[in-house]
Amino acid sequence: MAWNEPGGNKQDPWGGGNRGGNQGPPDLDEALRKFQQKLSGIFGGKGNPSSGKRPSGGGGGGGLVVGAVVIAIVAYLFNAVYVVDEKERAVILRFGKYVETVDPGLHMYFPPFETKYQDVVTEYRSYPVSQEMLTEDENIVEVALSVQYNISDLKDYVLNVANPDKALKEATQSALRHVVGSSEMHSVLTEGREVLGDEVKERLQAYLNSYGTGLYISKVNVESAHPPKQVQAAFDDVIRAREDEERAKNEAEAYANQVVPEARGDAQRIIEEANGYREEVVSRSEGEAERFTKLLAEYKKAPGVTRERLYLDTMQDVLGSTSKVLVDVKGGNNMMYLPLDKLMENQKKSSSASTSGELTTQELDELTDRVTAELNRRASNARTGRSVR
Repeated sequence: MAWNEPGGNKQDPWGGGNRGGNQGPPDLDEALRKFQQKLSGIFGGKGNPSSGKRPSGGGGGGGLVVGAVVIAIVAYLFNAVYVVDEKERAVILRFGKYVETVDPGLHMYFPPFETKYQDVVTEYRSYPVSQEMLTEDENIVEVALSVQYNISDLKDYVLNVANPDKALKEATQSALRHVVGSSEMHSVLTEGREVLGDEVKERLQAYLNSYGTGLYISKVNVESAHPPKQVQAAFDDVIRAREDEERAKNEAEAYANQVVPEARGDAQRIIEEANGYREEVVSRSEGEAERFTKLLAEYKKAPGVTRERLYLDTMQDVLGSTSKVLVDVKGGNNMMYLPLDKLMENQKKSSSASTSGELTTQELDELTDRVTAELNRRASNARTGRSVR
């Protein structure tokens, strides 16, 4: 119930006492005077000179004030002194204006005139991002990546952007959508993932530098890239088909690498053989021409002897490969014929030592003896016939 409501105790809060039925405004001079008396009592002053009274407990009130002031000073110093760790830096603002960036150590600032912002700058932080987006060939892919970063400039981190972490996440989504939107789905899902991370890192760092966030991106790791779950099976089939295609290409290249060198080697061998044959024919022709020239010179010296020698050489060449032998007996009119082929055939049938059809040295000696005996017998018969006549 208010003091001036009907039925109240009609006590004036300004110390005016009961004024009876008068509900006028309080006396401001009297209220101010009473307030001064209370302050004098708290700080150990004397009472109102006009009253002649001294307020009790003045000395105790002064001691409480001193104690309170000491506690306030200690609390102020406790809050003003701070320690900056090796991993941290601190930014000091005085009346909202940048003053300095504090290095590690023990320092002091003066609140509320100065404001301190202290944070870790050497430790790398990480946060994940997962987004579904369209590729250049109008396919939907889901890419999950993690961004590793730290604070490179605490002053820019504190002063330039209201919420640097939120700006970092939004810039990451923008850079990721830009890079994926300019790439084909096959590249994003397969061999282009590493390139994707590098491009996102480069573009994201450019965004943050333009914003002045004071953040540095150390690494962007593309953890996964896959199509939506509804079409995952179809994309797996496509990937397997491409892997089979690549395997077939590799096998074909391996076969070509094996066959082509062999073919080239065979071609080179044929060329070398042809060159060798050419050299052989040319050399033989040159030798025959040289031999004929020398034979002509000898023929001019002794024509008869040369003709006989040529005849004998020719007959030797012609009859050297035949198995029949014709013997001209000197002084006789008959020419003996020796069937060496029959003799050799009989010798092969009777001999069990040779299985390859070739005569051994012993068999050749026996054949020679038989031929000689036959020649002697026929020569003796020829002489006997002449003596009888």
